[in-house]
Amino acid sequence: MDQLDKFNRKYNFVSKISAALVYSISVAIALNFFWTPGHMYSSGVTGFAQLINSISQRFLPFEISTSFMYFALNIPLFILGWTKIGHKFTFFTAVAVLLGSIMMNIIQPLNVHWDPLLCAIFGGTINGFGTGFALKNGISTGGIDIIGIVIRKKTGTSYGKFNILINLIIIAAAGFVFGWTRALYSALTIFINGRVIDSVYTQHNKMQVMIITDNPHSIIDGIQNKMHRGITILHDAEGAYGHTEKTVLITIIDRYDMYDIRRIVAKSDPYAFMSVCEVEKVYGRFKEQTIV
Repeated sequence: MDQLDKFNRKYNFVSKISAALVYSISVAIALNFFWTPGHMYSSGVTGFAQLINSISQRFLPFEISTSFMYFALNIPLFILGWTKIGHKFTFFTAVAVLLGSIMMNIIQPLNVHWDPLLCAIFGGTINGFGTGFALKNGISTGGIDIIGIVIRKKTGTSYGKFNILINLIIIAAAGFVFGWTRALYSALTIFINGRVIDSVYTQHNKMQVMIITDNPHSIIDGIQNKMHRGITILHDAEGAYGHTEKTVLITIIDRYDMYDIRRIVAKSDPYAFMSVCEVEKVYGRFKEQTIV
């Protein structure tokens, strides 16, 4: 068991570092190959770093690089994450941001004149994939993600409005600096970036599972012992074909739990019927996965 735990910790460390590296390459390619040549801004801290870089180029006698500001703006957020969220979480977040800053310097910008629509689509897609992949492996990419998690832990509400406000400021800045056409493209790349993240990172999507079975006790024990989920039990259901007595079990899980619940049901009752549907919102008690 000790050897298994040691292997799991080592595998978990390697997977998180690998995800941080994938993210760093993705954000560097999106920034230097598409956003910078296309004169458009990303969302969050990356967008603010680009904004400061643009202001320094136009109004200061020296240039402040996007890569430097990207890391510098994240430093106070690392402190917030360390004190309010968790040490492991903050460590891997810092690694992802540091690698991202390094890759922005290593991967040099392209001197091309691509169509801005192309830059918006490819920039948002590539960065969204890298960010979603990082989140899927349990690490954050820094920035307003940390603020959002803290707000969610403190208030239990989404930080969507705050995120929208930050991005509106960035889009307005893009309009003043590059013109309102470029602001539109910045809005497009931010939208695409968010949609790709959602499609890659599905771990925290909530699913409602309904199970119709002849052997409810074994399934209930498996779900509660393995996944620690609450279950609603409906007795005295009847199958229309054979008029046999059935039990209906209803539970809410993360999409991340789908593999476990399918295995539990298949092992307990191979003839059980199970339906799954995505849930828009969950109110009341629901155990969220712990961030460490």
